[in-house]
Amino acid sequence: MNYFSYFSEIEDTFVRRRGKHLMLSPIDWALIESWKERGVPLHVALRGIEHAFDSHEAKKHKRTVKTLLYCQEEVEAQYVEWLESRVGSQAEPTSEPDEDQKTPFPRAVVLKYLDDSLGELTKLHQQRQSFDDELTEALSRAGTLLGEIREDYGSAAAPSARKLEESLTGIERLLSDALRAIGSAGEIEILRSEIKSQLKPYQRQMDQEVYERTFDNLFMKRLREKFGVPRLSLFHL
Repeated sequence: MNYFSYFSEIEDTFVRRRGKHLMLSPIDWALIESWKERGVPLHVALRGIEHAFDSHEAKKHKRTVKTLLYCQEEVEAQYVEWLESRVGSQAEPTSEPDEDQKTPFPRAVVLKYLDDSLGELTKLHQQRQSFDDELTEALSRAGTLLGEIREDYGSAAAPSARKLEESLTGIERLLSDALRAIGSAGEIEILRSEIKSQLKPYQRQMDQEVYERTFDNLFMKRLREKFGVPRLSLFHL
């Protein structure tokens, strides 16, 4: 991950989660530079930003997030936990029989899953080289991030499946936003109409929030199938 990509990925994630474009302030850029100089891995910084916005959105009464400083505390906390997970990672592999019991899946299984997922993203990106759109760019960025996450998980002394899942969710959001952006208005409307018809028999039995969440899940499922974008969550392992 080069110097400029580090800055642009953090800026894009912040702007995307905020929902409205906002130019970062000089203080925000200085904050990013401090993370870079201290060696905060990109995927750790992005996970902190995603987590900060998840917590913000869960609040009933919330103010608009106007600066990246809002995410600083969570990024710092994520970085401290990441550093703790690295303690002993350069030593010989532990011989403790319960190492993999710290996560719900054996490390080798998770690494194979990440390798397979990275292979799918790479293949899809190569197939879309002739397309100059948001999805092609997002696939390239997702592959780079996933490669970094995979290496980090493989070398950690105490890998965390929960932290990994949070990072994978962030990449899925990146890809989902790209999928929404490349569909034509006509295609999107047809797809929405089809899903409405599919859910119509059950709509009266659902709360509005449940209906909207189900609708969005089906909508994204159809878009992923249309463009061949794989799921990355460990729930699909």
